[in-house]
Amino acid sequence: MTVTIDRTASSRRAPSLPARLCLTPAPGGLDGMWWPRSRALTRELPPLTAALGTLWGRITSVTVNPDHWPVIPRWVSVAGRTVHVGWSTEEQGPHRLTLFSAGGRRNMLVIPPETSADTAARLMAGDGIDAPGREEAADRIDARSREEAWETDGGAGPPSSLPRPIGSTGRSPAGQRR
Repeated sequence: MTVTIDRTASSRRAPSLPARLCLTPAPGGLDGMWWPRSRALTRELPPLTAALGTLWGRITSVTVNPDHWPVIPRWVSVAGRTVHVGWSTEEQGPHRLTLFSAGGRRNMLVIPPETSADTAARLMAGDGIDAPGREEAADRIDARSREEAWETDGGAGPPSSLPRPIGSTGRSPAGQRR
């Protein structure tokens, strides 16, 4: 067997997509909204912190609530430097992300990645919706996503037929013995 190695192919990763942000402050303490593409913080935080670093100053750390993130890294690398990632269930709302920089502390609403583009756009536009209202909408989206996952992962409804005894080739009519 012959093995050919193509050394001209690049081993570099594809560039990350830009962060989907709305930096319009919302009443109730939000400095903006972020709509990640996935729940992978190692993939999502670098473009977010890079984009916000140019506006708010170098981001040094991020705090999340672990309820909606399956893996929370201790740090992520952004442009050759380290950004610390922490978590809290007591001080951090489930749909909030807090960024720390030399310029201070900023709070962002996290729109669940499963959100449709139309719904995310409406949520980002806000039109007078305060921070608690936006967080309630994000909660409803996450609840709907969990319910859909339950329905498609086998957690829905009663079994379509009763289990058959071992060795049975089919259902026998009631009252008949095999």
